[in-house]
Amino acid sequence: MKYVMLVYETPANVEARNHTAGEPYVAAWKSYHKALIEAGVYVDGAPLREAGIATTVRLRNGKRQVQDGPIAEAKEQLGGFMILELPSLDAALDWAARCPAAATGALEVRPIDVAYLEYVVKP
Repeated sequence: MKYVMLVYETPANVEARNHTAGEPYVAAWKSYHKALIEAGVYVDGAPLREAGIATTVRLRNGKRQVQDGPIAEAKEQLGGFMILELPSLDAALDWAARCPAAATGALEVRPIDVAYLEYVVKP
């Protein structure tokens, strides 16, 4: 089953990606990514730029509403995502606990709705 892991990081961790002070954090991520590849569970993923440059769009009563910023202001921000192919939720939770962001941020683990994906994307 495929699981998506939404990585919520602190603003400091997102900022650390672009500075030498963040090298230990980036090194931990490189090691974690290598472990995912070697285990054969990594499908896809991407880091996201800081939440402050996000734009939120809603359609209400047929009119587009555009808001600068993420959907929710929070202590942690959505920093990226990974899609992993794993045999169980327990395995997904184990990999989530190993993620460098788990120590200071949080990970949300969700199974991908394959039936809906095939219904919408591959009709």
